[in-house]
Amino acid sequence: MTEVKTKPFDLEERTLKYAKDVFRFIHTCPKTLINSELAKQVIRSAGSVGANYIEAQEALSRKDFAMRVKICRKEIKESIYWLRLLEIKDKAIEEKRDRFLLEASELLKIFSSIVGKVNNSH
Repeated sequence: MTEVKTKPFDLEERTLKYAKDVFRFIHTCPKTLINSELAKQVIRSAGSVGANYIEAQEALSRKDFAMRVKICRKEIKESIYWLRLLEIKDKAIEEKRDRFLLEASELLKIFSSIVGKVNNSH
């Protein structure tokens, strides 16, 4: 029997895993001047997603919750942008980046859906 890998349902855990995986990935990228600067941005934005989601869980109001989730959405978009800018010439590293871009796109859809539901439930 084949074991099926599933993504964590808990969004806090999923965003934590995303950040940790991106941090590890950054170590495999070519060490160029440009990548050094881009890596700092990727690390900040990837880590910020989960931190803001944790803050959203502690929101004082529906409006506060919506704002925090919008920040999560903004940070994941930024993470996608910085990941796309990294200079990568190795096919294997590029494929890893593509997996992170896919995960980031899925997280973006989740946060967008949450924002939509919160905005439509006034």
